[in-house]
Amino acid sequence: MPSKTKIPKFFTHLTFYVLLALVFAILLGYFFPAAAIKTEKLGIYFVQLIKIFIPPIIFLTIVTGISGMSNLKKVGRIGAKSLLYFEIVTSISLIIGIVLADIIQPGKIGKTGLAVSDASKYTKHVGKGIDWKEFFLSNLTLQILLLAIIAGIVISLLKQKESILAFLEPITKFVFKLLKYVMYLAPIGAFGGMAFTIGKFGIKTLLPLGKLMLTVYATMAVFIFMVLGLILRYYKLSIWKYLSNIKEEILIVLGTSSSEAALPSLMRKLEMMGCSKPVVGLVVPTGYSFNLDGTSIYLSMATIFLAQLYNVHLSTAEMLTILGILMITSKGAAGVTGSGFIILASTLTAIQKIPVEGLAFLLAIDKFMSEARAITNIIGNGVATLVIAKSEGDFNSGDWEMPLSKSLSA
Repeated sequence: MPSKTKIPKFFTHLTFYVLLALVFAILLGYFFPAAAIKTEKLGIYFVQLIKIFIPPIIFLTIVTGISGMSNLKKVGRIGAKSLLYFEIVTSISLIIGIVLADIIQPGKIGKTGLAVSDASKYTKHVGKGIDWKEFFLSNLTLQILLLAIIAGIVISLLKQKESILAFLEPITKFVFKLLKYVMYLAPIGAFGGMAFTIGKFGIKTLLPLGKLMLTVYATMAVFIFMVLGLILRYYKLSIWKYLSNIKEEILIVLGTSSSEAALPSLMRKLEMMGCSKPVVGLVVPTGYSFNLDGTSIYLSMATIFLAQLYNVHLSTAEMLTILGILMITSKGAAGVTGSGFIILASTLTAIQKIPVEGLAFLLAIDKFMSEARAITNIIGNGVATLVIAKSEGDFNSGDWEMPLSKSLSA
């Protein structure tokens, strides 16, 4: 009896099909842009479908995690430690963005021939700053996080705690199992998002501002492998192993330009890597609002880029001022559509030397920059979770050492 040909494991993994979908999407967008633009809905619908899972997963993970803890003081300690970590690391990302942009000088190019987009919808907010009330009310993740923390604490104090947990556990497993099957649609979502981007904006639009794009992507890589890599190494963890474990999530974010598209599966992966459920539930959702490493790098580099583009000399004091402003305002760059550009416009206005109209040049290539921001953001939030879990002693080294053979979406 002839032996069956064994299919290589890589070809049965979701990662292969997402990668294949991205290749076909780029080809379609380049050679048949009109057809590629029509695929936009595939990416949008996939992200919207994944977003449905975010509230229940955050709520169930945090409630079951906190109510299952014996020490509620630990909840406050994890939260405080997370916010301190976020502030330190995002500040480092801002500094790296400013320093490398000043060294490489991506803005030393002519403005003639650069694509220009309408930036009026962002510049009209200049002087108003970030509306923190709007930030909270429009950020469903933060609202669910707060509600889940309160519910978790209340349940932990009830005599019926065990019976409530027994009721919630199977629901949690069911939601994650359902998500597992939905993730099989990831190649379709990634295909639609990437094909639309290439078809709509075209690879040719990258050439005039290619130096800026290369600088941003290179800086993101330096931050991930040098800064985050060294942080993980300090805790005796490997950045390469971590990235290998979340390669599917990275590809999904690359295709959809949305870090939210990978939030639920990232949370599941981090648990499988050894992080405790309470740490994952508290750190990841909070990080999606306050730990935006990629966005911070982009905001600082974009500011310096525009200064160079307009031949505006910035003194050391002015660069420190930019850093100080962004350290505060960059925390409001999530939850409100276009808030990143509003923050950038406000920063330029505060300096009063760089023309706010320069945003029109950045908007032309923003879609291609969003992938780098989103990927760096999701990688940074995973690293933050590993670090907090390790520092709290809520990390199972045995799970980390074992290969993540059976992933969430496999």
